[in-house]
Amino acid sequence: PEVPEREEKKIEPVEMDEKLLTDEEKKAVEEFSHKIDVRDTNMILQYGAAAQKSVAGFSESALNNVRSKDLGEIGQDLSRLVVELKGFGKEEDEKGIFGFFKKKKNELEAMKVAYTKAEANVDKIAEVLEGHQVTLMKDIAMLDQMYELNTKYYKELTMYILAGKKRLNQVRANELEQLRQKAAQSGTQEDAQAYNDLTNMCSRFEKKLHDLELTRMISIQMGPQTRLIQNNDTLMLEKIQS
Repeated sequence: PEVPEREEKKIEPVEMDEKLLTDEEKKAVEEFSHKIDVRDTNMILQYGAAAQKSVAGFSESALNNVRSKDLGEIGQDLSRLVVELKGFGKEEDEKGIFGFFKKKKNELEAMKVAYTKAEANVDKIAEVLEGHQVTLMKDIAMLDQMYELNTKYYKELTMYILAGKKRLNQVRANELEQLRQKAAQSGTQEDAQAYNDLTNMCSRFEKKLHDLELTRMISIQMGPQTRLIQNNDTLMLEKIQS
């Protein structure tokens, strides 16, 4: 059945990923969640900010790598090499040089001249391709490191979100509910304001967690995109080696 558009845009619940954490990481999430103070505005503003910045920097690096890569140029150099090899001996024939040698019955000398010229051209192209090869090998290794870093950022964000949601649920189920009951019983403006303040703080923290989930989605997408770039580099490297 066709999924409604609003469901397609819905962020995947982060709780699904808790099973991917080790027991030690789950324990760390649990312990860290108790240290979160939703009333501390500065803490909420900075919550997960380092991980968000890391993902942003990673995305920028990946985009720069794509911008600086000109696989078309490498393809042109490979095409030049193929043309040079396939055209060996034909150029002289077209210009009449090979015909001149045939008249003199000195086909061996003609072949030597043609070979010397073709060899020089092939060597030049090969030198350029070797430079491309070194660059591609470095890029492939770098993309491996980038993939590992992205995996690290993804897990870090997941742990921040899990810890934050645990704490948010605890506050809403306990402190906030207690304040609500107190305000309802007393009817005073002071108690009502205390309840409203904590409600707003919880909403602000929830918005922060939502932002982290959006960043986490970027991190999820960057994984296969990094592998795609790496795969294209590898294919081109294999063509050069062939």
